[in-house]
Amino acid sequence: MAEVLVYVDHVDGAVRKPTLELLTLARRIGEPVAVALGNGAGDTAATLAEHGAVKVLTHEAAEYADYLVVPKVDALQAAVAAVSPAAVLVSSSAEGKEIAARLALRIGSGIITDAVDLEAGDEGPVATQSVFAASYTTKSRVSKGTPVITVKPNSAAVEAAPAAGAVESLSVTFSEQATGTKVTGRTPRESTGRPELTEAAIVVSGGRGVNGAENFAIIEALADSLGAAVGASRAAVDAGWYPHTNQVGQTGKSVSPQLYIANGISGAIQHRAGMQTSKTIVAVNKDAEAPIFELVDFGVVGDLFDVVPQLTEEVKARKG
Repeated sequence: MAEVLVYVDHVDGAVRKPTLELLTLARRIGEPVAVALGNGAGDTAATLAEHGAVKVLTHEAAEYADYLVVPKVDALQAAVAAVSPAAVLVSSSAEGKEIAARLALRIGSGIITDAVDLEAGDEGPVATQSVFAASYTTKSRVSKGTPVITVKPNSAAVEAAPAAGAVESLSVTFSEQATGTKVTGRTPRESTGRPELTEAAIVVSGGRGVNGAENFAIIEALADSLGAAVGASRAAVDAGWYPHTNQVGQTGKSVSPQLYIANGISGAIQHRAGMQTSKTIVAVNKDAEAPIFELVDFGVVGDLFDVVPQLTEEVKARKG
């Protein structure tokens, strides 16, 4: 069976959930070979093996932390040359898509971004995408070179599948461009204790109907009761009610959680483009004609200031 490279997203050896989802998808089309780079790369092996990696290629060097993107592209290019994989899978983060695009250009291959599913095909992996603001679903395959595919977080369930996870050192020669952009400083993001927006299984969002920064407290309360991330529409963000880092939409972040709860959001195409691939969508809006109701699984026509607090209390009561 052909091998499939999976780029490992980790922090000092702690593997992030989207990588484990990639391993699940990789097993559908071949044998997963993980590529872990940077500080703590070797510490990822146990987790990766538990989730199906037959081999873990590691390389630790200061360049991965000190310089942007290119050192990682150099390493993946070396891994492709060493393995000759059936595909390369990368998580669809902002950095992940840049790495994938640069890699595809380097190795002369086609690229598919923001896939939401992956399956084996007679002529190579077939990727499912949700396109045109999720109005259509397409199935595509790369027709030239080694397919490079980025996959949205939450596109597959994490499944344990113990494998050998043999650790091998990857030989990497950095290019001249690798040191072209240096990281001059880092500022830790203040933790809210909530899940990362793009990786969360549940997202609770507020829009124009929240009517003020102070009222986002009821959105946060519902989110906290569910262990969810908090999102916001562009209207709420532009009004200064919530940080831009939490914006969901075409010009914000794209999310695909198991459950998405939209509160006071009309459902403009800009917002829908960032959340329509959610598995279950619930909307609370007092306007029965709001476009958001065209795509929901469950809709509540009512004032969010009445509905959301009651929902929060009900969640707490059932959990307690």
